Amino acid sequence: MAVKIKLKRLGKIRSPHYRIVVADSRTRRDGRAIEEIGKYHPTYNPSVIEVDAERVAYWLSVGAQPTEPVLAILKKTGDWQKFKGEPAPAPLLVAEPKKERPSFEALSGEDEGKGEAITQKKKAEKKDEAAAESSESTEA
Repeated sequence: MAVKIKLKRLGKIRSPHYRIVVADSRTRRDGRAIEEIGKYHPTYNPSVIEVDAERVAYWLSVGAQPTEPVLAILKKTGDWQKFKGEPAPAPLLVAEPKKERPSFEALSGEDEGKGEAITQKKKAEKKDEAAAESSESTEA
């Protein structure tokens, strides 16, 4: 039985997530797998790659053939170089920690207002206009 290490597609339309699986070469892309040995999320920045290195080494030693996309992933993680006995690649990118936002309570405490509306009330505007008109009529 020819065994392949390939990607099994999951996720929604335009939002792919893959599992790295070991399956018979004759099975469908998303068909039954012998074993799941990793994850690959290409849409994240940087993309998430999780591989069980021990299981990959085992399956490669038994004779499983990786597909081209899986081979590229294994080269990035360094598992292919370990299997072939070559020097390890450069380290992978790690996501930067997200900056913490101040909490809502902390922000609301800084801007304590008078408890009044910012815009003036319509009645006050009408009184001001009426007073202005009456002063104009008395001046003339």
